[in-house]
Amino acid sequence: MLYLKKLIPFLLIIWLVPAALQAQNNNQLSREDLERRKRELQKEIDEANQALKETKRSTRESLGQLRALRNKIYLRTRLINNINEEITFINRDINTAYRDVKTLQKDLDTLKAQYAQLVVYAYKNRSAYDMLNFVFSAQSFNDAIRRYQYLKQYRDYRRRQADNIVETQELLNKKIAHLQGQKEKRAQTLESEQEQRKTLEEDKKEKDEVLSKLKGREKELLADINKRKKDAQQVQSAIRAVIRREIEEARRKAEAEELARRKAAEERRRREEAARKAAAAAAAANNTATVAAPPPAETPKPAPVEETPAPRSSNVLEATPEALALSEGFENNRGKLPWPVTNGNIIGHFGRQHHAVMERINVENDGIIIATSKGAAVRAIFEGEVRRVMVIPGSGYVVMIRHGQYFTNYVRLQTVTVKTGDKVRTSQMIGTASTNDIENQGEVELQIYKGTAKQNPEYWIMKR
Repeated sequence: MLYLKKLIPFLLIIWLVPAALQAQNNNQLSREDLERRKRELQKEIDEANQALKETKRSTRESLGQLRALRNKIYLRTRLINNINEEITFINRDINTAYRDVKTLQKDLDTLKAQYAQLVVYAYKNRSAYDMLNFVFSAQSFNDAIRRYQYLKQYRDYRRRQADNIVETQELLNKKIAHLQGQKEKRAQTLESEQEQRKTLEEDKKEKDEVLSKLKGREKELLADINKRKKDAQQVQSAIRAVIRREIEEARRKAEAEELARRKAAEERRRREEAARKAAAAAAAANNTATVAAPPPAETPKPAPVEETPAPRSSNVLEATPEALALSEGFENNRGKLPWPVTNGNIIGHFGRQHHAVMERINVENDGIIIATSKGAAVRAIFEGEVRRVMVIPGSGYVVMIRHGQYFTNYVRLQTVTVKTGDKVRTSQMIGTASTNDIENQGEVELQIYKGTAKQNPEYWIMKR
């Protein structure tokens, strides 16, 4: 019983230390996520810096510079928030380490005190004669065996207590070293957070300067807005005209197939009626003959014609199995479609948006405008068939690809590598992005239509 009582503190250490280490591991996993997110944000900031560098090659301030600066500010704010979350985890880890150090120090003191008592007791009973006397003074042989086993267990327990002290001291030293490392990391992270805040203030100052200069050119910007609006209307009119022609052609084709099917059914009905009348006439003639003839074989009934299952909707753009499969495949990849360019960021969102400088003016986008490098490869976001390649003044080349009842339109292309009627694969190159000379960067616009209804491409392509 005495042995078990003295063993309880050691058992508590065995239980507490792994629990503390497990809590540390759980925090470490979360901090690894924060580290990964910080690397991703830093990569995006580097890309924004490169975009800003490209736009600064222009001799005048531009909307591209303003957008790049605002994007940098947004990303750097997210990075600062991420660093603050990391500091919170570090502080939590430091507090946990403090508690673990205190617990281990207390347990170590307890073990040392107990071990000191053992040493004192062993010193007082160090005589081999006293030990032998303790064993041989037993009243029976079994009692002597039990006394001998007790002495042996006592020596083993004292040795284990010494080992426990060494192990606890090592754990304590490791925890203290970890605590010191966390303090140093917190100091470095705080320094990094301060540097990011300083850079953020510089970015905001630069953004305000660019915005102030751009507001002095409102007439020029308003003229550019009106020109882009006119160009967008031309693009939309041309796209809607092509879609209407596609729908009309599909309707005419479906009507022609239905007419042919009805004519074939009518012709089959006529042949069956003629065969029935001929069989009846032959049967009547046979009844008047002197010699009975075997009855005529029954005219086989035509096999029932299986009705073609109706499509999921009355949309004529899905009248064929191939078109239906493309529509379903396109829908099944909603939110997972690739971007039309490898590197880029959205500078014009879908629908009605406030102008970047003149916020009292709204601009309407039929798709999303993506800034990329000049001459960047533009790729199809899904397999389909090229239905039209057009050139529209002010908007460059426009490529329309049909995917069943869906159409993806790639506007503002500088060159194209496909032609009408081509079958394209997902991520196949179809052209290159045009160049915005004022902002000194590449641009491409992606539009998605379901029939004649515009869709928000940001809901269809992958998140970045």
